[in-house]
Amino acid sequence: MRIFARLVQLAIELNIFFGLNNAIPALSPPPVTSSLPPPLTSRQQQVCNGNAAFCSRQYSNVSLIGTHDSAFVGNIIDPRVNQDRAVTDQLNAGIRFLQAQTHMKRSVLEMCHTSCAELDAGSLRTYLSTVKTWLDANPNEAVTMLLVNGDNVAASVFDAVCSATGLRDYAFVPSTSPAQLPIGDWPTYGEMIAAGTRLVMFLDAQANETAVPYILDEFTYFFETPYDTTDPDFNECTLDRPAGGSPNGRMYIVNHFLDQSIFGILIPDDGADYTTNAASGTGSIGAQAELCKSTYGRAPNFV
Repeated sequence: MRIFARLVQLAIELNIFFGLNNAIPALSPPPVTSSLPPPLTSRQQQVCNGNAAFCSRQYSNVSLIGTHDSAFVGNIIDPRVNQDRAVTDQLNAGIRFLQAQTHMKRSVLEMCHTSCAELDAGSLRTYLSTVKTWLDANPNEAVTMLLVNGDNVAASVFDAVCSATGLRDYAFVPSTSPAQLPIGDWPTYGEMIAAGTRLVMFLDAQANETAVPYILDEFTYFFETPYDTTDPDFNECTLDRPAGGSPNGRMYIVNHFLDQSIFGILIPDDGADYTTNAASGTGSIGAQAELCKSTYGRAPNFV
């Protein structure tokens, strides 16, 4: 989804009805800035991802807004880009799930859209350094990152970049590693923040949790709904990936971004952004989230 100034208001509106298991409202709160205080010793007074209630909620039992292709930022008239706000601004607006695509270019991992010839948004190292700087300045915040491994690069290469930026120091490692952490055994946000493990990183391909225990395999832990939809109603919530997989035991991601086909090429449908990103109504985030909630009996973890 493309970020607009009304994103924070959207999150507030969605809080009315969008929560896991009809429990505490689940979307990110108003913007977070670097003026946040350090973590407090009293869990009751601590704020986790901008909401004190999240401190006692398990990671697997909270729904948050994310940005698709978060690194590809630019003027909305450019069909190659997906966002019109920089990553830091996305995080300040309440985004806590960053998805991005990587490719190798001259032996360096770059943030490239489909291919580096189409759009190269800079190195993965620069991107991760930006997130590290933001986490440094916001000690009560946790971020989830999903990297698309476009060239099936070994997890050790991603590890080297994470280590070089210092971001690895924030990484969460499941207590069951390298075995899967059951969906009901995830720590609370409060526990993760207190432990300083405030980054949860997933890779869609070539994760190797025996060698790199903090880079988790996406489809071990998540399933996704279809992406690249051109249907403005978003009247679907089928399990698209992993192919043939089961929703049982997995968290899930709702892909809610609208494309349009121009001469057979899919590009973002920017003209529909205010409808696509709305809290309610046909084709809105809220409507699709409610559809998915009724389908699976639980709300999505990330949209």
